[in-house]
Amino acid sequence: TIIEQGAFLVDAREPGEFAGGTAKGAVNIPLGLVADQLAKFQGKENIIVFCRSGNRSGQAKIILEQNGFKNVVNGGTWENVNQFVK
Repeated sequence: TIIEQGAFLVDAREPGEFAGGTAKGAVNIPLGLVADQLAKFQGKENIIVFCRSGNRSGQAKIILEQNGFKNVVNGGTWENVNQFVK
């Protein structure tokens, strides 16, 4: 899977939610900050965004794609992504 190939895992939830648990190895870039932190996504081969329900990560995926990123996957919930992380 692309997760096993070292994808860039991004939790689009707020810091308080992130602190309560996330997928192993994920970084926290809340949805409201994605557009301001595009540099963090540069050069990443595969990007997987996720959140609590898949809604915010879906919006983050759109923002990234509008900014030229083609390798973005909406992973849905953090629990869903976490089950694939080794």
